[in-house]
Amino acid sequence: MSITRRDLLKYSAAASTASALFNSSALAQDKPWPNLKQSIVINNLGGIDNPNSWLKADAKHQSKDPVRSRLRSLDERALNDMHNSGTTAVNLTIGYVAGPMDPFEHSVKDIAHWNQVIQQYPNDLLKVESVADILQAKKSGRVGIILGFQNAAMMGDNAERVDIFAGLGVKVIQLTYNVANQIGSGSMAPDNGGLTPFGHEVLERLNASRTLVDLSHSGEKTCLDAIRASQSPIAITHTGCRALSNLPRNKTDQELKRLADKGGCVGIYFMPFLKEDSFPNALDVVSHIEHAIKVCGEDHVGIGTDGGTTRIDDMAAYHTAIDAEIERRQKAGISAKGEKKGVVPFIPDLQGPEQFQKLADMLYSRGHSSSRIEKILGGNFLRLKKEVWGA
Repeated sequence: MSITRRDLLKYSAAASTASALFNSSALAQDKPWPNLKQSIVINNLGGIDNPNSWLKADAKHQSKDPVRSRLRSLDERALNDMHNSGTTAVNLTIGYVAGPMDPFEHSVKDIAHWNQVIQQYPNDLLKVESVADILQAKKSGRVGIILGFQNAAMMGDNAERVDIFAGLGVKVIQLTYNVANQIGSGSMAPDNGGLTPFGHEVLERLNASRTLVDLSHSGEKTCLDAIRASQSPIAITHTGCRALSNLPRNKTDQELKRLADKGGCVGIYFMPFLKEDSFPNALDVVSHIEHAIKVCGEDHVGIGTDGGTTRIDDMAAYHTAIDAEIERRQKAGISAKGEKKGVVPFIPDLQGPEQFQKLADMLYSRGHSSSRIEKILGGNFLRLKKEVWGA
């Protein structure tokens, strides 16, 4: 289905209307959830940049490397929005994800880059290497930065590289991206292959180094194999529920249940994959959270938005940039079903620094208890990290 600019405008207007109706009817009848400020909020996959900054840079310089321009778009507005959102800690994607660069070399350089960025903002950011660091970030009013990979291709053919990255402070490693690598199959790999023999070696090293294993983006068989083989609880940091939206990036009830049975946690994302027509809204996020609770239990569900906390100012310019990026991803063979022109990689009525408060308000208005909301916002993943990383 092709999406025209007229369709986009119509959708944007409808989303705004739906958001306004929800705010004026459902939430106006209830008090806002009052506990966000004192709660631990962990975004288990997110960004810390100001997208408006890189949009302007790309438009001005016609950047051929938008990814690098985004690395330079952490500014005062982005920092303020993170603080105002209530974020305690965020798992930040660094290192190799896809592309022609050498995965190992690129990842090592990126760790050095982000160590420098964190050091540049000592009053705002704190590198997380333990659960104690997350608690210290909360206590000191900073945002904890968890360094994580979304692809383990940088291991090459040497599983001992896991120890190198653990020593450099990488705390979360996702086994595959959307395509297959030497470890297993991603969600878009046509053969739905399982964890390879080398993948078992890498998984064993990850467990031994107390690195949290992430199965987001993995194919179903790789996911189930890894859950079965792991000696430690595992995370799926950012996904949706396949039962509600039958797209490959979402997880089946079987995957979710086995993850929970092993003590792991799933983070629900704020992404277009939550609806098969790729136009979800905030209520879809809530529906996926509620389904995950039904399958996994309330002690195994959290959030991983796969986005930042700064609102887009110029949606038309953003659509142009994202359409171009989606085209690049499709040509490179790394996009997922559900990515298409005209679809933005966030929930239009759940963006900006108010997103976590709004999500909590919605859950609260639907009868979820404060203790459950605290678990979803961060308590469950804090427990998981403590179990895997240690205190």
